[in-house]
Amino acid sequence: MNSKRIRTRFAPSPTGPLHMGGVRTALYAYLFAKKNGGDFILRIEDTDQNRYVSGAEEYIIESLNWCGIKADEGVGAGGPYAPYRQSERKESGLYMKYAQQLIESGHAYYAFDSTEELDAKRKEAEARHNSFLYCADTRLGLKNSLSLSKEETDSLLKSNVPTVIRLKVPAGEEISFIDLIRGEVSFQSSLVDDKVLLKSDGMPTYHLAHIVDDIEMAITHAIRGEEWLPSAPAHVYIYKVLGLENKMPRYAHLPLLLKPDGNGKLSKRDGDRLGFPVFPMEWKDPSSGEISSGYREKGYYAEAFINILALLGWNDGTEREIFSMQELIQAFSLERIHKAGAKFDPEKAKWVNQQYLRLQPDEAIAGRFLTELKTNNEIPASRLTLEYVTTAVRLMKEKIHFENELWNTGSYLFLTPKTLDEQLLSKKWNAQAETFFAELIHIYKVVPEWKMAELEKAFKETAAKLIMNPGSMMQLFRVIVSGVGAGVALFEMVALLGKDEVCKRIEYALLEIRKKTVI
Repeated sequence: MNSKRIRTRFAPSPTGPLHMGGVRTALYAYLFAKKNGGDFILRIEDTDQNRYVSGAEEYIIESLNWCGIKADEGVGAGGPYAPYRQSERKESGLYMKYAQQLIESGHAYYAFDSTEELDAKRKEAEARHNSFLYCADTRLGLKNSLSLSKEETDSLLKSNVPTVIRLKVPAGEEISFIDLIRGEVSFQSSLVDDKVLLKSDGMPTYHLAHIVDDIEMAITHAIRGEEWLPSAPAHVYIYKVLGLENKMPRYAHLPLLLKPDGNGKLSKRDGDRLGFPVFPMEWKDPSSGEISSGYREKGYYAEAFINILALLGWNDGTEREIFSMQELIQAFSLERIHKAGAKFDPEKAKWVNQQYLRLQPDEAIAGRFLTELKTNNEIPASRLTLEYVTTAVRLMKEKIHFENELWNTGSYLFLTPKTLDEQLLSKKWNAQAETFFAELIHIYKVVPEWKMAELEKAFKETAAKLIMNPGSMMQLFRVIVSGVGAGVALFEMVALLGKDEVCKRIEYALLEIRKKTVI
């Protein structure tokens, strides 16, 4: 490993919400830096002003903060290499300086082709069932400083004709580098196009800007998505012709996040179709007003979301699946990242959140839930104590994946149900049931201790007295008390609700059943 201090970066473009794949890239860069005692930098690559989306940068920063991915330097954090927005760095002339160096060394050139001219070339290639590349094979037939005389070139430059600077990629060379995930990777230069380095508005493209910034910010490792792998040979070549190969960071290209069926890259459309978010937080499109759901708003813990992402393409070599951030830092290594794409499993994601929920102290969850319950004026004050809510949470905890499911799971612990499961009653209610519950209510009104063990014992003794199987009455008892046929532990629920409430619910149910002649 490089003996220099490890410095990684996450460099998103503010062109919309941050995809969960982008968060994973940031996470891996963060984990690698922290594991090796290094620095993690947040840089905003806003060179494409045409695609800039208002609010996207703020969204990116807030998302990373929610996830617990804290930048040591960068936008929002400051640092010795400020500014960390590329649009602000442009004014220093830094990018132009590197572009001019490439021009002067003969490794880049001016190109004057209009958008219309290039579109026409693409259409000609398509008509021949080919793809158009601006490269060694085509550049001399196009409008640039290599095909034009010096006089023509100078005249066009002086006339302020829209001009870009392109990388001059040689033909017939092999460009190789070591990827920290994939090993040695080689490309034929004839398959690499002459990337635009500097646009006509003076803004650098990603291909130049990220290289200049990585050099200037002493980045040692560039961890990024697999979609950048085809561009990597051009980037490696730029370092070579600048004579700065010793400053080139080690590249690591991460595998794609795949759809749940493994067939293609995970997209927002997949999330919309299958009902899960692909963004860390909710996003409202400033143009259309469309709202896209986020993991935070769906009720995921940030720690669970990070745990989910960490295991999409990496493991520590064991069967372990639950890690805190500190444990991820200790266990993480680039060598354990898989080369193949990772399928996203929304059900597994819910399971991971459930594991984090179960690790939460009951009282902590109850404190948050109590705040929500206090907005409901129908709930009696006796059920709005921290002690009561904590017990209710303990009963419901094993039944849910998210805290925001508590109310729908166990509202009957706080409010008397207004309806009973009539379908279940119509199947199971009979004269024996009528007799059993009429007797049970008398027994429960005089039971010496209102505790779970005593209540279950009284229930079974009542059944024995009437020569009945107690099991045949349990689901009916649940419906009478909770309104539904499944839920939390039955006698623990009965103990929590209290004598007056349970007897009231039995009396109400018997009255309603008799009225509807369910028997």
